[in-house]
Amino acid sequence: MDCIFCNIDKSEIIAENKVAFAIMDKYPVNEGHALIIPKRHFVSFFEATEEEVKGIYSLLHEVREMLDIQYEPSGYNIGINVGYYAGQTIMHLHVHLIPRYKGDVENPRGGVRRLKRALVEYDG
Repeated sequence: MDCIFCNIDKSEIIAENKVAFAIMDKYPVNEGHALIIPKRHFVSFFEATEEEVKGIYSLLHEVREMLDIQYEPSGYNIGINVGYYAGQTIMHLHVHLIPRYKGDVENPRGGVRRLKRALVEYDG
């Protein structure tokens, strides 16, 4: 299988449980951007079992605690893209845990939409 998440280098894993693991995003939106990924290969959040949802939820909390210590963010965005037309580019479910920092955008209203606009404007 060509799925990059199914073939992840184990050394990249920062936390894991029975059903999911976490890695740092290779193309972070903000410092500390992490991904929570189920071990079973499937595309959509809506295909996750109850056990997988609970495992993902548990890892979100565990990784947030790690990021709180290492990066001391002011807040977080949590996001899941479901399907190509929602922006999903890797067809294996993954949950974005994105630390937010005071001043990372002038006005944080609008959450990730505002952060993305600021980055697009910055990148030109």
